[in-house]
Amino acid sequence: MARAQIKDEKTYEELRKRGESKEKAARIANASASQGKKAVSRRGGKHPSYEEWSKSELMRRAREIGIDGRSTMTKDELVKALRDH
Repeated sequence: MARAQIKDEKTYEELRKRGESKEKAARIANASASQGKKAVSRRGGKHPSYEEWSKSELMRRAREIGIDGRSTMTKDELVKALRDH
């Protein structure tokens, strides 16, 4: 299903299958469509995967992006909520 705001649908879907959040997958897919995959991959990400974050770091990020119900979530639930955002 094509989305107007996603410029590289194939890359977006691959990233979502690997567990990346909707926001991150869209950002990477759009950057690779406009700048090329090599340019984007050279920059690379600086953050470790969500599994390596502490629960308090996950809570802070969930608060930043407005995930409801975060105060009662386990670490695994926070990771899933952040990825599905």
